[in-house]
Amino acid sequence: MLILVLLSALFYASPDKELRYEDFVYEEQVKTVRLFPATDSPEGKSQSPVVQLNGNQLLLEFDDLQSDRANYYAKILFCNYDWTPANLHDLDFLSEYNEFNINEYFYSNNTHIPYVHYKFLVPRVKIAGNYLLIVYRDGDREDLMLSKRFMVSSDAAVIKPFTNLGMTAIGASNQQIQFEVSYNGLDIPSPLETVNVVIRQNQRWDNAVRDIKPSFVRQNTKQLEYRFFSDDKSFAAGNEFRFVDFTSLNYPGQNTARLDKSAKPYTLYVATDVPRAGQRYAQYPDINGNYVVLNRDFGEGETNSNYLNVVFTLQSTQQASDKVYVIGAFNDWKKTPESEMKFKAGIYTCELLLKQGFYNYGYESETDQSAIEGSHFETENLYEILIYNHTFYPEADQLVGYYPLRVNPR
Repeated sequence: MLILVLLSALFYASPDKELRYEDFVYEEQVKTVRLFPATDSPEGKSQSPVVQLNGNQLLLEFDDLQSDRANYYAKILFCNYDWTPANLHDLDFLSEYNEFNINEYFYSNNTHIPYVHYKFLVPRVKIAGNYLLIVYRDGDREDLMLSKRFMVSSDAAVIKPFTNLGMTAIGASNQQIQFEVSYNGLDIPSPLETVNVVIRQNQRWDNAVRDIKPSFVRQNTKQLEYRFFSDDKSFAAGNEFRFVDFTSLNYPGQNTARLDKSAKPYTLYVATDVPRAGQRYAQYPDINGNYVVLNRDFGEGETNSNYLNVVFTLQSTQQASDKVYVIGAFNDWKKTPESEMKFKAGIYTCELLLKQGFYNYGYESETDQSAIEGSHFETENLYEILIYNHTFYPEADQLVGYYPLRVNPR
């Protein structure tokens, strides 16, 4: 009991509650935050939080590492295409009062760390665009717990990639997306002024390409062409993601080195990794940096999965000049003090508290995405093309086109 009290005091000690218009967790007790098109499939929970206007709804799930439920509320904020706050009233994009009680919750079942698992079905909105979902405690909007981005598309613009893949290779390490946009169903008199395009890779925002202007504007046919002839709008292709499988604690899966059960929560040691920069490309399947929560020992339920201290180890002959981080969708690709690796005697290590499952991950330095993992144009990646048009009634950046593009599909 004393341990739980001390942990609770530690979790509540975070002073940083200033709202961030990004995927962010404001208290350490909140874990495994996911927002996805409503589904019961474990794999479906790794889908991008994008839905069509008047289509499927989004489902938010997260864990609160404490034994008793709390009173959590949700609110939706409309954002500009660049994720800055927009000047809209709630009634411009919602048909109901903009505060929602999160009243669906489940207690964990015989887990080493007790937690409460919350679910919230996000209400439908009236206009397409970027949205930020925030969760706060006891009706106090300054007592933030998490914020999560999502997008709603009208699909009024049609996006068509050039060639079968919509991709060209830039050298041996980069990928570039080429496409055209048809906007016959839209009134866009000045597309160079009002249309904005964003492309992101593997659901990441930290390396998204923005401020993309069309190479050709054909107003007579209402078409925009995006053909690029330089590498400033390209992506480092990266490498296939590393993975570790601890869906079973009785029979740990691939790339697990050792499971220490001497104390609870257990400590899982991932097999030691080595840098891959300079190595040849090796093809194997991954889930594009994502993760799946799964417990193969006692059923697939979200409340049966344990939290473990997971130790990542990277072997290196010498310490890099930059900081090194372990990253993936599990930490929103954030390079934080928690994900920073410590170097000692030729070994980088980082310990993170993760929920039982199957995880993709990678290593990145502070300034170079490919310095450790390498980059190969053959790598399979998922890209998302987002087309925004600024309208004047309502005055908003509306998401008029969305296209997911899998490059080098297997």
